[in-house]
Amino acid sequence: MAVDTVGVGILGTGRIANAFATDLLNAEGVELCAVGSRAQASADEFALEFGCGTAYDSYEAVAADSDVELVYVATPHSLHCTNSLMCLDAGKHVLCEKPFTINTDEAQLVVKRALDRGLFLMEAMWTRYVPAVIHLRELLAAGTLGNVQLMVSGGAYMPERDLDAYLFRPELGGGVLLDAGMYMVSMASMIFGCPSRIQASCEFGPSGVDEHDVMVLGHPSGALANFYVSLRARKSPDVWLLGDRANLHLHAPIYCPRGMTLQPHDGPAQELDFDFPGNGYQFEAQEAARCIRAGEMESPIMPLDETLSIMGTLDAIRAQFGLRYPMEG
Repeated sequence: MAVDTVGVGILGTGRIANAFATDLLNAEGVELCAVGSRAQASADEFALEFGCGTAYDSYEAVAADSDVELVYVATPHSLHCTNSLMCLDAGKHVLCEKPFTINTDEAQLVVKRALDRGLFLMEAMWTRYVPAVIHLRELLAAGTLGNVQLMVSGGAYMPERDLDAYLFRPELGGGVLLDAGMYMVSMASMIFGCPSRIQASCEFGPSGVDEHDVMVLGHPSGALANFYVSLRARKSPDVWLLGDRANLHLHAPIYCPRGMTLQPHDGPAQELDFDFPGNGYQFEAQEAARCIRAGEMESPIMPLDETLSIMGTLDAIRAQFGLRYPMEG
């Protein structure tokens, strides 16, 4: 491993861990060197597929590996806080998959621990780092859309109803809000900041998780973010931004868009393409490595204060749903 390369360990061997490991092959400055699972066979299979040097039958062993500088936490939602704290206590930098934690109290614990230890910490909101969203931020900063007053977004998918899957298990932090809806909450935060008003409603499924959600976030500027997310219908998730100079359609899927349509009010529409290899996880990995090598404890693109603010918004939405997870009492 090159001197300036950041060694990465992964906790978990599920779908997201697989996608992340695949994209590390397209990333510069990072190298996968360890993976941990609750079962040795799963870790061995993962390591063989991705050319990872070491496979462990525990998460703690990854955190103790001297070749690992950065740990990517890809375990179930309910374990994010515990796993992140364990890695930070072992002296590792942490990139934690979304949702960052179950709630704000947990998030504050993790952020404080990272600050106390002087270690890098980042929510793995990969959407922030893909080329199309980087360009969107540039358009907003340049005033190309003018005064953006409305975000309209939504998506729906109908997964197989496997009650053993995390999505349908309250004890793992399941439900559609923390799985998919938080992409829209994060996008609204990136564009408008923290909301000052929230209206939210949901329908619960048989297992007790939210399956069918609608939310409106009001902001001090007067801007509104209106979105839905559902497990009971089917529509690719996209975003519309309406400004007084132009409208912008960020193409589906919202979590990893590769194109957008910019429609000025006084001119022809422009189709913009932002293709890239793989799934798009390589960009967040590269940003984490850049920050670590630069001695930065957080990324300016996904700062810790904003992660805490987003968790607060998710808590407020769940309060209106009447949704508490079993580990919250």
